[in-house]
Amino acid sequence: MPRRLLPAALALALGLSLGAAPALAAGPQLKGQAPGWYRLQLGDFEITALNDGTLDLPVDKLLQQPAPNTLRALQHAYLGVPLETSVNAFLINTGSKIVLVDAGAASLFGPTLGRVLANLKASGYAPEQVDEVVITHMHGDHIGGTAVDGKASFPNATLRLDKREADFYLSPERVAQSDGAKAIAANVKAYADAGRFKPFEGSAAGVEIVPGVKAYPAYGHTPGHSNYVAESQGQKMMFWGDLMHVAAVQFKQPGVTIQFDADPKAAAPEREKAYAAAAQGGYYVAVAHVSFPGIGRLRADGKGYDWLPVNYSANR
Repeated sequence: MPRRLLPAALALALGLSLGAAPALAAGPQLKGQAPGWYRLQLGDFEITALNDGTLDLPVDKLLQQPAPNTLRALQHAYLGVPLETSVNAFLINTGSKIVLVDAGAASLFGPTLGRVLANLKASGYAPEQVDEVVITHMHGDHIGGTAVDGKASFPNATLRLDKREADFYLSPERVAQSDGAKAIAANVKAYADAGRFKPFEGSAAGVEIVPGVKAYPAYGHTPGHSNYVAESQGQKMMFWGDLMHVAAVQFKQPGVTIQFDADPKAAAPEREKAYAAAAQGGYYVAVAHVSFPGIGRLRADGKGYDWLPVNYSANR
């Protein structure tokens, strides 16, 4: 018996002499996610995508097509319902001006949104550095983050959007309809009171916001919905706002609209026109509700389009 126990005793003694650590239980899962920002260079401009969070959407009920068609398209993309949908904003640094395209929801939606400001800071910028906040349209998940409790979140910025949009959403009749409409009006007031709310008249030729950044009308989703374009050194990126919502469905079927569209008959042609131009031009597009960072290119594929997300790079 002693001879049989000797090897085990020697092994135990050797382990103790070498300081072998006892086995530990597995660590707890940490959950959470990395800060939601992604950066790339566009000519001389720096573009930073900012994630406001995600929102679960019952897209089988929202898209204007038979639910089985939507479900098949989602299943083909290994997705389901409700669809976890990104809400993205984008920061353009031209070298002389900083422009924020949309501002997320802040507290106007549930607890899964409202992270633009934190992610802007995590990316290395401060809200005070923003010169212009340009809003694609006045739905809460795009304009909600411009102010909190009546105080501008970007204290040195001018708030810009299409006058048609402002006239519709800030009409007394509209503001009186809901608490959400009142909150949006209060956000605008935070800038208007300081003389920093400046709507523009939409023009097919484009409205210059700062050199290299222009606004273009894309009416349909809302009465004054706008796209924005950044161009530098022959490179271009178009910011689509809510031109589309569900990549797995609407890239393959551009004619499919969604209940959020105020005028579906106008929204669908605007989407189809934008898709065709992006595919032909080969330029980047930045989309509010495509999986973060929401930046990619399009390639025509029959009657639809392939979405080609930006290739991740740590050297931007």
